[in-house]
Amino acid sequence: MSNNAPLLNRIDTVSDIKKLKINELKQLCQEIRDYTIQTVSATGGHLAPTLGVVELTVALHYVFSSPKDKIIWDVGHQAYAHKILTGRRDALPTIRQYGGISGFLKRKESEHDIFGAGHASTSISAGVGLAKARDLKGGNYQVISVIGDGALTGGLAFEGLNNLGSLRTRMMLILNDNEMSISPNVGAMSKYLSKIVTNPLYNQVRDEVWKMTGRLPVGKRAVRTGVRKLEESLKNLIVPGVLFDEMGIRYFGPINGNDIELLIETLENIKDIQTPTMLHILTKKGLGYEQAEADPVKFHGVGPSRKTVAKTGPLAPPYLKVFGDTLIRMAEADKRIVAISAAMREGTGLHAYAERFPGRFFDVGIAEGHAVTFAAGLAVEGIRPFVAIYSTFLQRAFDMLVHDVALQQLPVIFMLDRSGLVGEDGPTHHGALDLSYLSAIPNVVVAAPRDGNELVDLMRTAVDYTDGPIFIRYPKDSSREYDPDYTGEVLPIGEWQTVREGSDTAILAVGAMNGVVDEAMDILKEQKTTPTWINARYIKPMDESLLKKLFDTHRRILVVEENVYTGGLGQRIQAYAKSSEIKCRIEVAGLPDAFVTHGARQLLLNEVGLTAEALAARVLAAGK
Repeated sequence: MSNNAPLLNRIDTVSDIKKLKINELKQLCQEIRDYTIQTVSATGGHLAPTLGVVELTVALHYVFSSPKDKIIWDVGHQAYAHKILTGRRDALPTIRQYGGISGFLKRKESEHDIFGAGHASTSISAGVGLAKARDLKGGNYQVISVIGDGALTGGLAFEGLNNLGSLRTRMMLILNDNEMSISPNVGAMSKYLSKIVTNPLYNQVRDEVWKMTGRLPVGKRAVRTGVRKLEESLKNLIVPGVLFDEMGIRYFGPINGNDIELLIETLENIKDIQTPTMLHILTKKGLGYEQAEADPVKFHGVGPSRKTVAKTGPLAPPYLKVFGDTLIRMAEADKRIVAISAAMREGTGLHAYAERFPGRFFDVGIAEGHAVTFAAGLAVEGIRPFVAIYSTFLQRAFDMLVHDVALQQLPVIFMLDRSGLVGEDGPTHHGALDLSYLSAIPNVVVAAPRDGNELVDLMRTAVDYTDGPIFIRYPKDSSREYDPDYTGEVLPIGEWQTVREGSDTAILAVGAMNGVVDEAMDILKEQKTTPTWINARYIKPMDESLLKKLFDTHRRILVVEENVYTGGLGQRIQAYAKSSEIKCRIEVAGLPDAFVTHGARQLLLNEVGLTAEALAARVLAAGK
């Protein structure tokens, strides 16, 4: 730590915070903010989200006693300050690094991380469960769920609110309102919150009355206490915060969430209320870092300021860029095409598309299930929806995929970004399961491009396919090869590509693993070994015709896929071979039956054995 952070250097446990005076807490907030900016700017990570809640974090740990009192952070990427104050200050430079602390909440990491989180909208439901468990065990502590206004676009949050209002158990919700999730917030809830915050009559009356009572010569405190009660009545009369009250959740606010004194005073006043409460705070995302305040979308997450691996040459654009550019070209020629995002416009590469076709772009908020069924409704009427969702987030909509899309054989096109190992975001974001859970669904096509050009091909193919949904998965990585002028061609459904003819061993590569196999082939060539290389671009349906030929002409098949073994292409090929009494030996190189940690993507691929060197060694060992 720096000598410029004398207070922060003294905070070894959360109990140390309570020893500070209010004016010292203000300085502590600044030291936390400076330390976070300095560290995350160097190592990379989520910057703007945590900067906006520094005061809230300090206030919570000052007023409450964690871990006895349960503080639950929705998503968790705004909890860097929480990590700093709960014994992980000196470990912050390792955040999101291989072997370091997680960028999200992780129960195994600290007793203060009450509930692990990497996906949004879970904190209220989890908090209700914790609160009810307290009641059942006769405990006496508070449960506090901190949820961003963006997360309130998720249906799970409303399910939790509904249940909390019914149970009426003691619990506090803190609504962190910064008008942002990752992309700017959308939808009716965002407009509703804005209406609460900006009502001019309410704010004008409140400010004028407060100034007037401040000029009283005597009895100022007693009068202001009465005014606070009157304020609640006034607010319910002219401000629509009454929605939460009607749900059985007592609403307070909105207040300035970056005012440490006001936060502490308010939390102290409402912490012992025995029924559900909601404190609505207004914060500035990226506060204290001018660039992040000006562009909180760009600075939601930042990369490291220095690269540890030198680039050997110019890289092809990432897959999400290829997807976004291609979709614009296709939409210009086909007015049926629309794009759907679940609060991930920038993250899925749709920013330029949204600007070019604002009437044909739909951001539904953090509501993946709704995105899927909404797309199904569009498809019924002949619209061609492209639904761009991270692989790990699409898991949240499994029932909608089955019931609303596949069962009805509706031609919805799903673009699964972040498939495979995503790197520093870790196990909550790795797309390790999609080939398995999608292949289990009837009436679907599952595909994975080997490079940017083949992604264009598959998108062209998907638009022409009308017998059901198509899922196209690709990693958070370079697209390897891409010609921006390439217009693509339609690829026959289920047909694989023979990249190189060989003998003895046939390597079946899925999607981005073709790049790893390409490098492995160079190593094997030096060893005078030439296996057959197949681009298994369709995972479902499989190319059974080519498979049968490979069974007859090769002694061994090695399936390489960035997916867990169970339910993946490799296991399905093994099951197919067993049913046909095939003698050919079938092996699988894929992800382990475990949650892979966080770290740079290449480090993780090395850990799980999905590198050119590991594959080449495996082929050579089998030949001995």
